[in-house]
Amino acid sequence: MIKFNLFKKLFKTKFVEWDDYKVKIDFLEYFYWQQGVILINYLNSGYYLFTMRIYIKEEVLLRKDEAIAKIRDGSIIVHPTDTIYGLGCNALNLKAVNKIRKIKNRETMPFSVIAPSKQWIYDNCIITKDAEKWIKKLPGRYTLILKLKNKKAVSKSVNNAWDTLGVRIPKHWFAAFVEKAGVPFVTTSANIAGEDFMTSIDDLDPKIKSKVDFIVYVGIKKGRPSKIINLTKEKPEIIKR
Repeated sequence: MIKFNLFKKLFKTKFVEWDDYKVKIDFLEYFYWQQGVILINYLNSGYYLFTMRIYIKEEVLLRKDEAIAKIRDGSIIVHPTDTIYGLGCNALNLKAVNKIRKIKNRETMPFSVIAPSKQWIYDNCIITKDAEKWIKKLPGRYTLILKLKNKKAVSKSVNNAWDTLGVRIPKHWFAAFVEKAGVPFVTTSANIAGEDFMTSIDDLDPKIKSKVDFIVYVGIKKGRPSKIINLTKEKPEIIKR
């Protein structure tokens, strides 16, 4: 059983009742344990009850085979990175990618992916001398825009059939799960297009909360999105966000 103080640290909210199974939070939420996973029953602003499944880091590490299987199978996940929280799925799963587009209300702009390895980047993208220099800097807080040489490396909905792809390898333990899954993984900010991105569980849009399969939560993250390094032009273009 996880300690009460850790729940309090994770959610930073007022607890009005406590026992071994349930905590009522501001009369609108409660969570409980089921086979070691935090489940939150949540009443959104429209008073529609839905359930969020939340894994903390320790649970993900204990259940790594299950987490890897979920990644491969196309689950929609809110996940941490070395910058901000992302919304992601298996980039080869067309149905899952389209679901993220619908959740974010983002019809055309391409998504980036977490590459399962540097070798995957070499195998599927055109690597110039400049690109090779930046790949050597990975893992890190960069998204490299590269030209694709394998058009089937990701689902067509990831980049909407563009001949380029944004790839990154975060300097973060979650990247190891993508590596073990062996598939490229869509990573886009956990927000509705045009809205503020998620910094904590409290400001994650209810429309996203109700539609993801689970959330990997590690506490408040107040970073900025990764730098974009456009390597498709004659000279690298660095875009800070």
